[in-house]
Amino acid sequence: MQLYQALITLDGWTFLAQVCNLMIQLVIFKKLLLNPVKKVIAERKAKADSQIADAEKLRTEAEAMKAEYEQNLQNARTEANQIVAAAQKTAAARSEELLGEARAQAAALKQKAEADIAQERKKAVNEVKDEIGGMAMEIASKVVEREIKETDHQDLIDEFIKNVGEAS
Repeated sequence: MQLYQALITLDGWTFLAQVCNLMIQLVIFKKLLLNPVKKVIAERKAKADSQIADAEKLRTEAEAMKAEYEQNLQNARTEANQIVAAAQKTAAARSEELLGEARAQAAALKQKAEADIAQERKKAVNEVKDEIGGMAMEIASKVVEREIKETDHQDLIDEFIKNVGEAS
């Protein structure tokens, strides 16, 4: 038992040596292990902070690019709308121009046709007048050649009307 009791007893010098040993181990532990661990942790923290800053910078740039893209898209839409509006105006103006030309051509054709009709009517009237004149001369020569009786006169008028009817 004495053996066991020596293990449990407290000796001042041993206690002091153990405390000194503990202090030396703490200093060695701090110098060799704790400082490098702190250094690694500090480096990792700095790296993480740097990555977060880079990510924030990239996010800001992405938002700026998105805003620029949206602005360009809006400008493109506006420009496309302006082009479409200009094309519609041009098409409407061209349509009106073509309609005007068609109306002018139709009016010119109508006027020409009316002039042709009037000329043909005049020509036909002149031909009828010539025929009537010729018939009148013929009747007059027949009347002069013979003596006119009322029945002969009536026959001549009927013949004249018949010839006029054929001519028209």
